[in-house]
Amino acid sequence: MIKSFLLSAAIFFGFSAGAQNYYVYVTAESEDEVALIKFDGTKATVEETIAVGIWPAEIEGPHGINVSPDGKYWYLSLAHGNPYGTLYKFSTETNQVIDTVRLGLFPASLQVSKATGLLYCVNFDLHGDMVPSTVSVVDPEEMIEIDRIETGVMPHGSRISADGLYHYSVGMMSGELFEISTTKLKVTRKLNLDGKEEEPAMASMGGMDHSGMDHSKMGHAMMEASKPMYHSAVKPTWAMPHPTERKVYVAGNGSDEILEVDLDKWAITNRFKTGKAPYNVDVSPDGRWMVATYKGSAETGVWDLKKSKETARIKNTRKVSHGVSISSDSKYAFVSVEGIGGEPGTMDVIDIKKGTKVASVDMGKQAGGIIFWKME
Repeated sequence: MIKSFLLSAAIFFGFSAGAQNYYVYVTAESEDEVALIKFDGTKATVEETIAVGIWPAEIEGPHGINVSPDGKYWYLSLAHGNPYGTLYKFSTETNQVIDTVRLGLFPASLQVSKATGLLYCVNFDLHGDMVPSTVSVVDPEEMIEIDRIETGVMPHGSRISADGLYHYSVGMMSGELFEISTTKLKVTRKLNLDGKEEEPAMASMGGMDHSGMDHSKMGHAMMEASKPMYHSAVKPTWAMPHPTERKVYVAGNGSDEILEVDLDKWAITNRFKTGKAPYNVDVSPDGRWMVATYKGSAETGVWDLKKSKETARIKNTRKVSHGVSISSDSKYAFVSVEGIGGEPGTMDVIDIKKGTKVASVDMGKQAGGIIFWKME
């Protein structure tokens, strides 16, 4: 009897010790909230809802989110301001605001370089004129903007190379990939993703699906393109460097493909045909998998990069798939789904190797920016 009890206890505690909890931060753009979500390997739950912003009567639109390399802080861009947006710094221990700094027009995706310790945030400029915008460079210790680097028209999805030395972003409307040296604070290379120069054309929001965004409620009218400009067919919305190989993957929101850019050749060397309007992309830390959200078809695609093959296409819980972030053990992809109308936002959890959705949880409206924080 005693031996049986001890054996059962050992099995139970051994199982418990091996269990993992995963923690993810997700923005709710139409609620001015950020959800801290826990996934225990079976079920996803909202552990805390953090109110953000300072204007109760106005939706300020939390957009980009990321965690510092040491895991002690998380940073959030509030896209809507008067007229500029704001970067917030929070403690991961308390989820309380530590400091803020004003940035450019509609600041979006952001990340801290582990090489320089500086934070780089693109100023998307959604409602501005069709002119080149910038990447803000911020000292996150003092929360001071120290530089703005000009890139393309409507710069969006940006990520930093694994060594922290280069920042990659895309100009959605100018159709360009930009490489910025994080040490020299300047653009070192740019690549036209359409492959050729075109005549100026009247721009529209075209392939970028904003069906889940009600800007009229945010006190803004949608952008009216009244000036001629370069019209990108690709309409890139995200750039993701490979963690170990010299490649960057770019979401072609307008061309329904993901472009593989070889950094040595500085050229497109592969094209992955995807679902409608790919929006965000992440590559697993082990370099094996690429996961992409297909915003126009409410799906998420899983790609085996060794085989250059899509191994699964998963229907998301609601319409308008948005962001994706992969766990540090390369097992799970966490996907934010905006929903439409009065629907809540949702976070789906995908088992990457199995190619199946294993959990989901509802949160505030228009789930958007998402970042994996930690395992424990």
